[in-house]
Amino acid sequence: MTSMAFRSARIGVLCVLVTAVGACGLLPRSGPTRNEIFAGSVQREGDAFVVEVNQRVTAATAVVPALGFPPELVNAGLSDSDIIRPGDRISFTIYENVTDGLLAGQGASAAQIEEVQVDSAGFIFIPYAGRIRAAGNTPEALRGVITRNLDEQTPDPQIIVRRVAGDGSTVTVTGVVGGQGVYPIERPTRTLSSMLAAAGGVTVPPEIAQVTVVRGHHRGTIWFQDLFRDPSVDIALRGGDRILVEEDGRSFTALGATGAQTIVPFESQVISAIEAIASVGGLNPLLADPTGVFVLRNEPQEIARAVLGRDDLIGAQRMVYVLDLTAPTGMFEARDFVIRDADTVYVTAAPITQWNNAISALTGTLGAAQTVGSAAGN
Repeated sequence: MTSMAFRSARIGVLCVLVTAVGACGLLPRSGPTRNEIFAGSVQREGDAFVVEVNQRVTAATAVVPALGFPPELVNAGLSDSDIIRPGDRISFTIYENVTDGLLAGQGASAAQIEEVQVDSAGFIFIPYAGRIRAAGNTPEALRGVITRNLDEQTPDPQIIVRRVAGDGSTVTVTGVVGGQGVYPIERPTRTLSSMLAAAGGVTVPPEIAQVTVVRGHHRGTIWFQDLFRDPSVDIALRGGDRILVEEDGRSFTALGATGAQTIVPFESQVISAIEAIASVGGLNPLLADPTGVFVLRNEPQEIARAVLGRDDLIGAQRMVYVLDLTAPTGMFEARDFVIRDADTVYVTAAPITQWNNAISALTGTLGAAQTVGSAAGN
């Protein structure tokens, strides 16, 4: 046998061995091949719908979480921060036009009464003025009531009233803010944005911060940035409101021939397939098949019906969306296709990669066998 013929025979045997090893699934790899994914489609009696992404599919699947406040929160007008409420604390300075007054005492012209708390029924007690209803009044109105009550016992009293918001006019702010705590609703902090500013603002990137407000049986959640895009969601606050600021908890999983295989948290409200790939280092240039970028998800019934043009589907459906980055519009489709929470982005290995793996496995195995044989002959 000539040298050329012998070389050709060896190559032929090697090809057969590579094909056999690959067919047996003995080679290490990160996941299924492009052909194996297509083979598992419903169209081929599998359990998932495999759909190539185009403009119609992109439009049908572009669903972003709908956040907002219910009308009960949006339609509440600004509260009057001057109205006294149960739980508030009130301080008084009472000036008397006599040298020996009822409250000021000998040699003093004024009496200080500090932080009298409004009881749960809305009343306070002032010496010589009696038990007075404070809740529902402004400090000015309360001043008039106390003046009239004291005027009968000390001539022309002059009264200064100072209100400090108590537990009846406070909100609780928790979560990823500069300072968690209980804050009073005062004139500068009557709206959601101003209260968050008083609490030190958010401590996570604004793009992924969500704000939840709970008021009695009503609650709603918005994106933090919407406070500055849509004035209608900068709602007026009420005593007892609870405000929770959280980081967006959505994520997707990247697998296969990408720069990294990991769980990736969302870094913006909307992320496209091309951005998802870029966030994990892009496609591995030595491994990836750019025609085999897949997005796997369980699609709700309504969206699955719209994507497939069928009205006989019941319940959530397993969907595999295919992106071919080498197609004329492939990069545009990947740019427009929206990734959603819990998606899996999987990139298959190029066929040549499997071939190289097979060659490496076989040559390594043959080399090891020759080494063992040589050792045994010695």
